[in-house]
Amino acid sequence: MSVAACTLSPMSDNSAGGNPAVSIISVVIDTPDPGGLAKFYADLLGWGEPSVDSDWADIKGPDGSTLNFQLAPDLTPPSWPDPRVPQQFHLDFRVDDLDAAEKHAIALGARPVEGPDHSPTFRVYLDPTGHPFCLCR
Repeated sequence: MSVAACTLSPMSDNSAGGNPAVSIISVVIDTPDPGGLAKFYADLLGWGEPSVDSDWADIKGPDGSTLNFQLAPDLTPPSWPDPRVPQQFHLDFRVDDLDAAEKHAIALGARPVEGPDHSPTFRVYLDPTGHPFCLCR
């Protein structure tokens, strides 16, 4: 089974329009456990072992994609789909086999979420910190 994250966009030259070239280098996720959450996503994606410090961790994919995890000891996890604490962001992952990817994610500690929009092409989960993410066919 293969799970892949979105690739980072290459730097584009917007200078002709007077704008500087800007590209994404990583996504940073707040968590009370940077090393633990980095390990969860590294295992989910099949990436290498995380690089972990006391308040920061990161994982790198084979295509250069990077996820970073920063210490946020007082993080209030989202309560989505309950709007009292909004989700703020979520990650979408493309999978070849939705059922196999679901079993893999749950075995690593993901929790399924029943959202307002049930779809045959994606499923919603919470990571161990409580951030939502989707597995998408």
